[in-house]
Amino acid sequence: MPVWKAVILGLVQGLAEFLPVSSSGHLVIIQKVLGTNLGNGGLFFDVMLHLGTLAAIFIAFHKDIAKLITEGVHILTDIFANICIFFTRIFKSGRTYRHIIKSSYRKFVMLVIVSTIPTGIIGILLSDAVEAASGMIIVPGICFFITAVFLVIADVADAGQKKPKEVSYASAVITGAAQGLSVMPGISRSGTTITACILCGFDKKFAVKYSFIMSIPAVLGAVVLELKDFTPGIIAKEDITSCIIAAIVAAIAGYFSICFMMALVRGKKYKYFAIYCIIAGGIATGYNFLG
Repeated sequence: MPVWKAVILGLVQGLAEFLPVSSSGHLVIIQKVLGTNLGNGGLFFDVMLHLGTLAAIFIAFHKDIAKLITEGVHILTDIFANICIFFTRIFKSGRTYRHIIKSSYRKFVMLVIVSTIPTGIIGILLSDAVEAASGMIIVPGICFFITAVFLVIADVADAGQKKPKEVSYASAVITGAAQGLSVMPGISRSGTTITACILCGFDKKFAVKYSFIMSIPAVLGAVVLELKDFTPGIIAKEDITSCIIAAIVAAIAGYFSICFMMALVRGKKYKYFAIYCIIAGGIATGYNFLG
């Protein structure tokens, strides 16, 4: 793959992954238009793009993620301690169990874990459909229209006030299911999950942050699944260079895209992205029949 194509695809991945316009849908369309074909290296290219956008999330939310990891370790420690206390109380009463969810960040950790479960289940169930859709430009065209509907809903919905402690686990399941549906190219992951969060009453700023952070285990899981089919040594050196450049571009573009979305949440401006998705859907659908 020429470097200039790698730069374009990395830029598209970084921007569209976090803007509510679907990176997968754009990549399907642009690869079709550019005639990009990595052959055996396509899998490695996808993995590198995912790692690039993950890097953007870790950079943008490094303080929150560090706190979540710390609290996650503490949760496991307290669970193990409670197991020990359970067996100890068989022989000697008096010891009390540790309270597991005792802070906002601990609740945040549990919400992300709960959301990941329906995401994984739906992702696996739709895997064959996603693979079949990857070569059909009509699918992202139709899904762009679906994304536009979600964004209009997000724009007109009343703002909620819920922070981690007030969010129910049922809401986490709903947002996780929304994220699972976004594996279809053209359905925006961020747009779908932010809409689900807002409808569940999340504070809008927390909704955006939750949408991005909850994607980490989902993306890591997707990378692991892709790597199991990866065979080293089948990619040309020039393609490896292009993949690395694409990942770096995706990380840089993704970081600025995240910053933009965090600022955008203050106002109701998702309708502009909805208009864009309608136009993109119309172009993709028209290209399918006329191209």
